[in-house]
Amino acid sequence: MDSSEASGPELLFGHLWDYSPAAESPDSVAVADRYGHFINGKFVEGENHFPCVNPATGETLFEAASADRKMVNRAVKAARIAYERHWQGLRPVERGKYLYRIGRLIQERAGELSLLETLDSGRPIRESRSFGLPLVAAHFLHHAGWADKIEYAFPGKTASSLGVVAGVVPGDFPLLRAAWKIAPALAAGNTVVLKASEAAPLVVMGLAGIFEEANLPPGVVNILNGAEETGRILTTHRDADLVAFTGSAESGKQVRRSLAGTGKRLTLELGSKGIHILFEDAALDQAVDAVAAGVFPGSRLLVQESILASVVQKLKVRMATLRVGDPLDANTDVGPLSSREHLDRTGALVEAACDEGATLHQADCALPERGYYFRPAFVTEVAQASPVAREEIPGPVLTLLTFRTPAEAVARANNTCHGLTAGIWSNKGSRVLEVADQLRAGVVWGNTVDRFDPLSPFGGYRESGSGREGGLHGIRSCLEVR
Repeated sequence: MDSSEASGPELLFGHLWDYSPAAESPDSVAVADRYGHFINGKFVEGENHFPCVNPATGETLFEAASADRKMVNRAVKAARIAYERHWQGLRPVERGKYLYRIGRLIQERAGELSLLETLDSGRPIRESRSFGLPLVAAHFLHHAGWADKIEYAFPGKTASSLGVVAGVVPGDFPLLRAAWKIAPALAAGNTVVLKASEAAPLVVMGLAGIFEEANLPPGVVNILNGAEETGRILTTHRDADLVAFTGSAESGKQVRRSLAGTGKRLTLELGSKGIHILFEDAALDQAVDAVAAGVFPGSRLLVQESILASVVQKLKVRMATLRVGDPLDANTDVGPLSSREHLDRTGALVEAACDEGATLHQADCALPERGYYFRPAFVTEVAQASPVAREEIPGPVLTLLTFRTPAEAVARANNTCHGLTAGIWSNKGSRVLEVADQLRAGVVWGNTVDRFDPLSPFGGYRESGSGREGGLHGIRSCLEVR
């Protein structure tokens, strides 16, 4: 472990980073002891409750019900009735009004929802508030405008709704993933049954409260809680017309196998091992800052050999300034991992890499006594075939690899079973565009990271999924176009 190297910048700049705590109070939002489901416009009790843990403390925050087959059938039936009796035939402009109302309510209650998401998932409140919630609202507002324009989107063709959409979302950005599935489905005239993540269901239940307040017709959106078995029952339900799944690559493979031959529509957004390519002519300070702030969980950074030493030193300095701790504190940069399993997996992958000869550079910072925290780190001298360089890491660990030529950079970047996101850092626009055309990734950023817009489709290649969410591509996934 190379933790001592981080002490230099801390000693030099330490007085700049002694912020006073600016923590939000969890008492400002009401969290029930138990949550059931949201079906046919009402909150209903459930059975077989399981504990949901606050990852910042490791303590049980509340309990959520696990939907069985009977409850899933009830939700899908409500969605089917709402589709056939009301939502399908509703004037598109009226569907748009509902979506607009939901988007405005999300904006009005953004403070509450961001706090719920942070309590639930451990994502720092600053990120939930400044990134997650504005984008959630934007997706509903954007698709509100699409509702009465779909008939003009495909010239010479006719577009019609599919029916019932079965959605499954993970614990990473659970509210944003829910918006990606619900907003386009409703705009296209479909109804939805969504299974919230068992790791972070609280904020999705908060979204159900928004639907209730917006007077969304009963059954148009139904939300279930539950673990893997609930998701399996929902995604294989015979009355679901489209399955929109976000989760791990292995779970996505199981969903694909279970739907083979059924004729159901399927979109998958699965695991990722993001890659960023840093050329020697890039703005290094800007690139390193973005890497440290936005790329750290589990990504790869390809660095041109001529600037490796400089990048490593800049990463050490930047990493020493990252504040790890209470996600409710507005000063926090890195919060806890979402679960004990993710923490254990992160530690195991890093330990295995060190056993293979990799060098670990880790921030020398104190961690809270409770919760699922891992010190931000990056590893160098890693073999391309090492699991830490190829497998998705749920924690804040960056893998550094090197290249000499643009062709080698492309070859190394594409040498993976994943293909969700990538970034290119260079002062030459022509190089950015040329390399971007050769990368097998669904989203490619140029000199930036983590920029999303409802106008732009999001999705991956290979084991990172199929289909797109957002933009016209995402709308089309929810339609039958003839």
